[in-house]
Amino acid sequence: MTPESILSIGQQALWVTFAVSSPLLLSALAVGLIIGMLQAATQINEMTLSFIPKLLVLGLSVMVAGPWIIGTLVNFTRTLIQDIPSIIG
Repeated sequence: MTPESILSIGQQALWVTFAVSSPLLLSALAVGLIIGMLQAATQINEMTLSFIPKLLVLGLSVMVAGPWIIGTLVNFTRTLIQDIPSIIG
């Protein structure tokens, strides 16, 4: 097991983490920005006004992107487990 293989696995894990978290983070960011602009325009500073829409959009994002997220994680894990003999050997 070389340091290069460990760094490669770590890099792949970071890319998978980035790819899997992107749909959820971007949807929450977009809704937060829109709600923030509406709050600034109307001068309503209510915390629940931004929390509830974000929660709903995150739930919708999980339902839409959930199968892709699970598939990506399963493929990465399967590849990692299958590569164990070549990494160790």
